[in-house]
Amino acid sequence: MRILKIQTLRGPNYWSIRRHKLIVMRLDLENLAETPTNEIPGFYEGLVEALPSLEGHFCSPGCRGGFLMRVREGTMMGHVVEHVALELQDLAGMNTGFGRTRETTSAPGVYQVVFEYLNEEAGRYAGRAAVRLCQSIVDRGRYPKAELEQDIQDLKDLWRDAALGPSTEALIAEAEKRGIPWMQLGARFLIQLGYGVNQKRMQATMTDNTGILGVELACDKEATKRILGNSGIPVPRGTVINFLDDLEEAIQYVGGYPIVIKPLDGNHGRGISINITSWEEAEAAYDSARQISRSIIVERYYVGRDHRVLVVNGKVVAVAERVPAHVVGDGRATIFELIEETNKDPNRGDGHDNVLTKIELDRTSYQLLEKQGYNLNTVLPKSTMCYLKATANLSTGGIAVDRTDEIHPENVWLAQRVVKIIGLDVAGIDIVTQDISRPLREVDGVIVEVNAAPGFRMHVAPSQGIPRNVAGAVMDMLFPNDKSSRIPILSVTGTNGKTTTTRLLAHIFKQTGKVIGYTTTDGTYIGDYLVEAGDNTGPQSAQLILSDPTVEVAVLETARGGILRSGIAFEAANVGIVLNVAADHLGIGDIDTLDQLAHLKSIVAEAVYPDGYSVLNADDPRVAEMAERTKANVAFFTMNPDSELVKKHIQKGGVAAVYENGYISILKGDWTHRIERAENIPLTMGGRAPFMIANALAATLAAFVQNVSIEQIRAGLNSFRASVSQTPGRMNLFNLGNFHALVDYAHNPASYQALGAFVRNWTSGDRIGVVGGPGDRRDEDFVTLGKLAAEIFDYMIVKEDDDTRGRQRGSAAELIVRGIKEFNPDCKYEVILSETEAINKALETAPDNSLVVILPESVSRAIRLIRARGVVKEELAQQNTSSSTVDSQVGVPSSVVNTRL
Repeated sequence: MRILKIQTLRGPNYWSIRRHKLIVMRLDLENLAETPTNEIPGFYEGLVEALPSLEGHFCSPGCRGGFLMRVREGTMMGHVVEHVALELQDLAGMNTGFGRTRETTSAPGVYQVVFEYLNEEAGRYAGRAAVRLCQSIVDRGRYPKAELEQDIQDLKDLWRDAALGPSTEALIAEAEKRGIPWMQLGARFLIQLGYGVNQKRMQATMTDNTGILGVELACDKEATKRILGNSGIPVPRGTVINFLDDLEEAIQYVGGYPIVIKPLDGNHGRGISINITSWEEAEAAYDSARQISRSIIVERYYVGRDHRVLVVNGKVVAVAERVPAHVVGDGRATIFELIEETNKDPNRGDGHDNVLTKIELDRTSYQLLEKQGYNLNTVLPKSTMCYLKATANLSTGGIAVDRTDEIHPENVWLAQRVVKIIGLDVAGIDIVTQDISRPLREVDGVIVEVNAAPGFRMHVAPSQGIPRNVAGAVMDMLFPNDKSSRIPILSVTGTNGKTTTTRLLAHIFKQTGKVIGYTTTDGTYIGDYLVEAGDNTGPQSAQLILSDPTVEVAVLETARGGILRSGIAFEAANVGIVLNVAADHLGIGDIDTLDQLAHLKSIVAEAVYPDGYSVLNADDPRVAEMAERTKANVAFFTMNPDSELVKKHIQKGGVAAVYENGYISILKGDWTHRIERAENIPLTMGGRAPFMIANALAATLAAFVQNVSIEQIRAGLNSFRASVSQTPGRMNLFNLGNFHALVDYAHNPASYQALGAFVRNWTSGDRIGVVGGPGDRRDEDFVTLGKLAAEIFDYMIVKEDDDTRGRQRGSAAELIVRGIKEFNPDCKYEVILSETEAINKALETAPDNSLVVILPESVSRAIRLIRARGVVKEELAQQNTSSSTVDSQVGVPSSVVNTRL
């Protein structure tokens, strides 16, 4: 077997709308292509021996053991690899279950193996490991146990390394529960919640509401203590020193032993020593703290239990008592053995990755053992507790006990006041008190520290007591009163017209005064400015728009390539627009038929919120059928006012955009809202470009269902032009004095046909075409382009793109010529392979009153060659009819006409 390609999908995709995290592995079975598993000696037995847990896979029989039943009866190896990849992840603690395997139609023996992942790197590793495992069993009848164990350990390591930490993961889980989208920003562990202008950002448990002054103050423990003490808050008596020579005086200042010594700017309990009762201990504690910080805090030691009070948005939301790392005797085991047994708890891990942290002994641990009269070989009496750490931090192996329901109201008031004084939106207050249920003033309790970015794991997963949804309090703060975390997303796809429709739709939305971010094949734009040039119709460009904090509406051209490579960049859109499905890019990416292409583009129609709209072309049967697959509302657009599909849709209460009586109109119920005459819309070239009318219908309908007013839609339609500035390469018409030149990026049969409808309306002079097509299309596609070109033009210059995309130079032109001759052997044409030379020849020899139509690889180059010829005027197809507000035929305002279908 041989892996040809591995892709990572991260959103709604060709294989699943709901399961966004999928690995797609293109696997060539080679000599196993025609050998089912029941014909491979010992394969079933070797697979069961290696992975007996596959018994839990149901597969198509729908029962436990169903998959192994298929293996025993005979299934193809691609199917086995899928299940093994899922099982390896499951054994490493990543529970996945979805998978599909399909043989490609264009390459027999090559399979698309699709399976779910939780971590990208682990998913890709699992795919490669699954192939290794299966190949080993085919070749040797077994997979070595050591290799399997290494695979699982590697997967565990990848999963652990990718962990965001329990606090961040709690916040993300809460966001997902509320339908709040999130993404990692790739710098300083920043997480974005929400999209565009409605986004919020967080880093661990700090948010963009967190003030830097509050963080700076909380990080300076002595300053915090000083400002709290000046406000009447009970804090430990203490001082800061920088030299060992000052230690003795500091001890006297705080009232003598016992004392606490800790670094001024430490965290997670590092370098802290408590309950120090001698000079020798004090010196050692000073040295320990000095390793963390140059400045050292010396405080009086207060007897009591350690509590963490979590305050979010000014309210106490959780309280936990933190108990230092310890073991409890059973009368048989030594302290060392008890530690080993405690660390076997699956909830314990390294650092902050797990609910609890493994206990690791250090210098202070041995000192503490000695103080208690123990050593590691001591057998503790039953129920006797032995402390192993002086501080109660979970990061050093401590445990947490929930005390939220026990805290005294006065202590609640005090904690909330402390957070206001320091100035934090999320804060963890460390309190030492003998009884949290009594006021601190009654039991000599003190507030020891105030922490910015406090950890949540002691609250969301306490060792004892009730878990508290503290992440919910943070989400309530960031998005109060169900404030939206999203912005409107409009996704546009189709074979032709995507870029023009996207640009027109963005222009219409600009009439609302909002900042529009949009992506096209020409570039990524925010407002009036180009952010990034290039073909930006994939998920990466969409994420750029969605992560920008100024964008209020996102209009995203969504092309087939991006969907195939990575999926859609967002969970769902508010409006999904499918313009058409026609033959283009067939034979690429295992999309070989029109039906497969339609299925791919239907993802845009399906990945729409239930209260959103799928805007579909009623005149394209494959697009119209998508209405049956989407759970969203459906809105149709049509060039045919007599469409039975649209009539039935309207009668059922639906909405549609229709080209009727020369108008772009919205039909809803008994009403026809006439937006504008098509001939008054510059984009339609005076109503002579039917495909542009269809684009205008789609954009108008999408804007209407998003509550853009008719007046704003009309203003957008009237001010948008097929110009180099607004739609480069889309029906750009130039007046060169004696003749005209038209530049359009038509490159497939459907776009040739659409362009032909306009060119044939050009009634004066010869029609000259500079024609070609991208080199990665099928031979039959080039022949079809030749036939269509011969039907449209009086004379043709056949050229090729500079980038032949792997095709031999001249072969594409030969196929186009074949199509020309098949249509009409007497057609006039010549072949000039160089696009630059072909364009110049057409411009130099164009007769008076002719129209030169250039279908270029490089739009910018074609326009530059036209402008180089001297005085050139770009025509914007102004119309000779006015947009009167009165319909002369019916005598009522044209914007609203009562019409029953």
